[in-house]
Amino acid sequence: MTITREHVTRSRADPGLFELLLDDGRPALLLTGIALLLSGAFAVFLSIRREFLPHDVAYLGMTAEQLCRIADCRVVRFMFHDRVAFGGSLMAVAMLYLWMAAVPLREGERWAWRAFAVTGLLGFGSFLSYLAYGYLDSWHGVATLALLPVFLAGLLRARASAVVSSGGWLRSPDGLEAPRRLRIGRWALLATGAGMALAGAVILVLGSTEVFVAEDLAFMKLTRDMLDVVNPRLVPLIAHDRAGFGGGLVTTGALVLMSAWYARPSRSFHQAVLLAGISGFGCAIGVHFIEGYTNPMHLAPAFAGAAIFAASLICQAVGGRS
Repeated sequence: MTITREHVTRSRADPGLFELLLDDGRPALLLTGIALLLSGAFAVFLSIRREFLPHDVAYLGMTAEQLCRIADCRVVRFMFHDRVAFGGSLMAVAMLYLWMAAVPLREGERWAWRAFAVTGLLGFGSFLSYLAYGYLDSWHGVATLALLPVFLAGLLRARASAVVSSGGWLRSPDGLEAPRRLRIGRWALLATGAGMALAGAVILVLGSTEVFVAEDLAFMKLTRDMLDVVNPRLVPLIAHDRAGFGGGLVTTGALVLMSAWYARPSRSFHQAVLLAGISGFGCAIGVHFIEGYTNPMHLAPAFAGAAIFAASLICQAVGGRS
């Protein structure tokens, strides 16, 4: 069959179902953000209910209730503190993904497309950390395999429309002439993102190797050898939780870092960052007090990051009204 100009014109005028669903790629990226938001909320919900996922129970051969009988339930409380923090990081990433798809990517800004690409590589790639600790989370794997094609389809589709280049708002004429407090706020937000990315990388590496720091074992009042005696599969499962949180934190930090450098000040941007901060810092810090893990040295970096983040928002809010 010979393809004529009439066939090509008719095909463009009558797009297929998947072309309509993908549109410019943003619907798929918005769907990715929504999926991450629901996944993070589900992780927090299960932790509140004190429940392990079915595959966790099958792997351990123990329920959360059974494990809670050991060491005054401190092992379970430690595990849920990691899972709530991980859920908060997923929701933080989701908030920023939804804003990027709705605003800068809609306006064709290339930096937003690059932010999706870089953080997608970090987020999805961190799943492979299981190769170091040996526990393959089947539900996590299935969810990753289901969401990855959606994300990649949206990313590839959006690339053609992401044509507006930018050297970064902080170095643009508008940024250089912006009120001093607004600029200070942006630099503080950059510091927040850098700190989160660095902390996430450390947690990811430690979670895949050493797994625990001294404060963790002091909270549980157990040694690593004692945990192995309780259940030889317990440490790999905890390592999975730790590495997952580290990957989520790295991804969040990279998103905050790139958004702080490139995004123009706007009400929607400040709202997205505020919601991301409430989700991330709120879960990561709040769960420590709920579970009783209140070691000052352990919490100091999180409090420092939250303080710098809060200062950045206040400066940007005040500077934006100047």
